[in-house]
Amino acid sequence: MAALGWLTPRRRSATARSVLAGEAAAEAARKSSLEAESAEETAPEEPEFPVVGDERAAAFFDLDNTVMQGAALFHFGRGLYKRKFFERRELTRFAWQQAWFRLAGVEDPEHMQDARDSALSIVKGHRVSELMSIGEEIYDEYMADRIWPGTRALAQAHLDAGQRVWLVTAAPVETATIIARRLGLTGALGTVAESVDGVYTGRLVGEPLHGPAKAEAVRALAAAEGLDLARCAAYSDSHNDIPMLSLVGHPYAINPDTKLRKHARARDWRLRDYRTGRKAAKVGIPAAAGVGALAGGTAAAVALHRRRR
Repeated sequence: MAALGWLTPRRRSATARSVLAGEAAAEAARKSSLEAESAEETAPEEPEFPVVGDERAAAFFDLDNTVMQGAALFHFGRGLYKRKFFERRELTRFAWQQAWFRLAGVEDPEHMQDARDSALSIVKGHRVSELMSIGEEIYDEYMADRIWPGTRALAQAHLDAGQRVWLVTAAPVETATIIARRLGLTGALGTVAESVDGVYTGRLVGEPLHGPAKAEAVRALAAAEGLDLARCAAYSDSHNDIPMLSLVGHPYAINPDTKLRKHARARDWRLRDYRTGRKAAKVGIPAAAGVGALAGGTAAAVALHRRRR
């Protein structure tokens, strides 16, 4: 056995220098542990958003391709054609405009203006009450299944926090109001078509609520409602809505077009894409994973507010 002694480690007495090194290491470990615990205790928690009970905060949502897939005006036109408000030639025009919108994924002012002019000529002479009643039916037929669950969950998160939520859209205010009511939102800002004695004249009151006009509408509503825009949020897919998004303290790019995505990333705005994987790949953004049931989406919505990309 003595021959195997070389296999047994020799016990060496600790020198003064080794004792000092060991004690220093232990003290450093203990100190870093205490500092980490102290940092966890004193570090301020990231505030929840939306802030529950903040009555001076609200949320503003664009409609087309942000809350709903496609353009509300086109879906409305399809419903009117079904009810024989116009001929097949006009339907072909609406179908082309809708196809272009779906392929491009952005609002082109010329195309949108053309669509609005078509709609105004179609509703001219009809009563506002008649179109409102028909609009309820059209929502169920063509729009209800096109609401993005992810964006709907974001709106619900604001509502659950006790905040007001408005749609802000170039679509007719009557259509926007129907959609807002059916989604349980506070209300809607939209393009106003002129009516006399409850009958549409075929003209607009002012200009379509588009681009800078949306920002002015939000600014006016905030002043009237006593809102602090720095505590408000806005959501849109289009670079045309950069003026509105820039007004608020919490801007979000939802299903963004190329220009808005670039602008949002440069300014560290939050981005989310709820389109299909194929569409998201086309525009170069990973598709959001949680576009399932609304119940699950609401929890995810709160989480996304607390995380910047």
